[in-house]
Amino acid sequence: MTREAFYAALQSAFAETLRQHRIGDEAVEITCRALSPEEAIGATVRRDFPILTGKDVMIQARFRSSLGQAFTEAPLTFQGSLSDVLAADLVGDPHARGLYIATLNAVTRELGLCQGTVHCRTQGPELCAGDMLAYLRALYPDKRRVALVGYQPALLEALANSEYEVRVLDLNPANVGQVRFGVTVEDGVRDYEAVVLKYADLILCTGSTICNGTITDYLDLPTEVVFFGTTISGAAALLGLKRACFADRYA
Repeated sequence: MTREAFYAALQSAFAETLRQHRIGDEAVEITCRALSPEEAIGATVRRDFPILTGKDVMIQARFRSSLGQAFTEAPLTFQGSLSDVLAADLVGDPHARGLYIATLNAVTRELGLCQGTVHCRTQGPELCAGDMLAYLRALYPDKRRVALVGYQPALLEALANSEYEVRVLDLNPANVGQVRFGVTVEDGVRDYEAVVLKYADLILCTGSTICNGTITDYLDLPTEVVFFGTTISGAAALLGLKRACFADRYA
């Protein structure tokens, strides 16, 4: 699937959802702002989460009484109507894309269509990693070679110390080539084929790929893909993408 086709499908599904709930023409105010690392994930024990090392920024949108967050490299501050957000250029404008995704998450959460739109905080990431390992053991007991797409240190450590084999891809040059928990972080572009197409029998993919535009590299693959995290919460619900996230337990 092309990037254009994916974002067009997402916009169509969101527009239809708004129509069904009769809020498509409602003059609703959306407020969006970037969060500080402490606001986003609290005082975590480990300090190597991407949001703490400057690679990603979390933005937060509010719709009525609900919040939606998204990790993005193109943060912005915005206050305007829902119709302004819906007119976003999702393919060509990464700032507008992040705003749209955060807003989508807030709206779908308000409508009760998804959960986990706010990131877990403080000890949450460590606890979530344990939950993910239990999830994999329960649903994928026969899988052994996991491709972790996106450097998430708590999750990587849990996998590296488990019965699973794991290779990890990342787009941050500061991470690529580094050995973390006995695993070398590989290049998300250069090593994509070797890790995703030839090695993995299960792919755990960060939902922030929906904001950086690389999500289409992880669709329509012969290997099962499970997206994780808060960023993809609304899109996963609307488009039927498999997602595992335990943030609501620890937000």
